[in-house]
Amino acid sequence: MSSDFETYEQDFGTVTAELTNKIGRIPKLAGEEKTQLVLNVDKQLEEVRELLEQMDLEVREIPVPSRAMYNSRLKSYKQEVEKLEKDFKRSRIAYSDEVRNELLGDDVGSSENQLIKLREERAHLLDNTERLERSSRRLEAGYQIAVETEQVGQEILSNLHTDREKIQRARERLRETDANLGKSSRILTGMLRRIIQNRVLVFVLGAFILLTIILAIYFNLRAH
Repeated sequence: MSSDFETYEQDFGTVTAELTNKIGRIPKLAGEEKTQLVLNVDKQLEEVRELLEQMDLEVREIPVPSRAMYNSRLKSYKQEVEKLEKDFKRSRIAYSDEVRNELLGDDVGSSENQLIKLREERAHLLDNTERLERSSRRLEAGYQIAVETEQVGQEILSNLHTDREKIQRARERLRETDANLGKSSRILTGMLRRIIQNRVLVFVLGAFILLTIILAIYFNLRAH
């Protein structure tokens, strides 16, 4: 599992390096070129978030003794992404001096119109950014709930599996006990039968001996 985590780390390092470079270029651009670069950065940020989710899942599969180290690394990566997102948000509404002068030009009236337009665009971008952040927080909360639900489900399945094994062992012991009771019952029945037979035999022998004695005494007395 740690090898998969390290593979994701390498991908993370490559993408974040590209993002840092592109975010730094955004304020220097304007118009369609800037829009395209913003969309590209936004897409790569989504890829980075997916990499973080994959790393988070991998950390959960790592044995507990080693998990703390990977959790610490994952936390630092999350902080790095948060910084990139903040830099990206600022870069989307920022213009370099060169671009600003190009947009404003020398005409005062045109400059005022451009400033008004820039303020409107800035307000619109801030509004969209806030909506995106709220959506991102809701998605993150939903993801966390899903992960916690999955953990609870795994624990329940594990407990059910353990209970099932206990029930199976109890049934096996019950079958063994029933078999032993059946054997014991047959043995006791045989012993009881032999005891009754022995008592009947003793009774018959006693009666025969007693009858023999009585007959001997009778014939002895008769002879005299």
